[in-house]
Amino acid sequence: MTQRPEGLSAYIAVTAAYWAFMLTDGALRMLVLLHFHTMGFSPVQLAYLFVLYEIAGIGTNLAAGWIAARFGLTSTLYAGLGLQVGALLLLTQLDPNWAIPAKVAFVMIVQGASGVAKDLAKMSSKSAVKLLAPTEDGGLFRWVALLTGSKNAVKGLGFLLGAGLLATFGFNWAVLAMASVLGVILISVILFMPPGLPKGRKGAKFSEVFSKSPNINWLCLSRMFLFGARDVWFVVGIPIYFYAVLSDGSETGNRAAFFMIGTFMAAWIILYGAVQASAPKILRASDRSEPQLIRAARDWAVTLFCVPAALTVAVALSSGPATWLTITLVIGLLIFGVIFAVNSSLHSYLILSFSQAERVTMDVGFYYMANAAGRLLGTVLSGLTYQIGGLAMVLGTAATMVALSAMASDRMQDRLAVG
Repeated sequence: MTQRPEGLSAYIAVTAAYWAFMLTDGALRMLVLLHFHTMGFSPVQLAYLFVLYEIAGIGTNLAAGWIAARFGLTSTLYAGLGLQVGALLLLTQLDPNWAIPAKVAFVMIVQGASGVAKDLAKMSSKSAVKLLAPTEDGGLFRWVALLTGSKNAVKGLGFLLGAGLLATFGFNWAVLAMASVLGVILISVILFMPPGLPKGRKGAKFSEVFSKSPNINWLCLSRMFLFGARDVWFVVGIPIYFYAVLSDGSETGNRAAFFMIGTFMAAWIILYGAVQASAPKILRASDRSEPQLIRAARDWAVTLFCVPAALTVAVALSSGPATWLTITLVIGLLIFGVIFAVNSSLHSYLILSFSQAERVTMDVGFYYMANAAGRLLGTVLSGLTYQIGGLAMVLGTAATMVALSAMASDRMQDRLAVG
């Protein structure tokens, strides 16, 4: 009988808790987007709802890396789960009779708390991979891809779950159900967490979170633009376009549109996760060196640029919403998801490959700070570009940001060649 690697039980527990968290995170995003769109929020106001969520991620990832280094990974995991439960419960206190500015401000604050929670949980799980995964025969890339891919598949199910709960039970009951389930999981993890994760080191300094590695800094810049390119269409533009095409404005029409939009968003995220999990095989990572994978990150970003560029042309040539355009967008965005997933998986591997074990939580925190900055940029531009220039401007902005990501990837270098 093969003996489990030391700490594997702890890794499994962290991953299971992270899956549960991401299920509620995906569901909450879809619930908030669709519920407040039906309440009359404009595209820019919808984008505002997620702005603090992304702003919170920038500071949280820096702080979380230091907190985990100082107090241990379990502390950040528990804090993330507990804060998400609190955010869900707080969201049920929204008064429908408040004015729209008050609703926007309240939901922004709650979403900000949820953003802090997400990044605490994410940093814990990703750092656990570096510390516990085997490194032989591409083992690190396989474990990173499996965690990241499965997380996104679960989040995709969350999008579908959120749309389904909203259409079936309404906003408040859906949020309360998610808070209850996540609360049970938090208690279980606290009571039964197996040993294996590091406890932290007292001498960790906050200033250490800022990386001095050029490769890590260029990778983080590339990551920022990559995720900005995704969220610029994902957060507001495409869901609202699909809602305009699919709903006739009636309650029945809204329900049908919710399910169809939720299904597409879920399918996109699940496909994205499945491709991420398969990225080591797609890239033949076990047979390729780190310098080759660095070059692959640039090449895949260049390939990705072609998709939003082509979709921008398609939208510009159309005279408005049409069946052929909707089908083209669905197919094109699914292709975008496949190529984007390989890019993202490469980044997730490279940050752990570039990091040293003694500062992995801080490098991962810095990396996800860049991730959050990109999501913030994409979120703000999603509502703004859709309101100013419609879908063509949204997709054109996405193409520009992918090009910037490719340029940053091109600056990463083989450490052996420059060392």
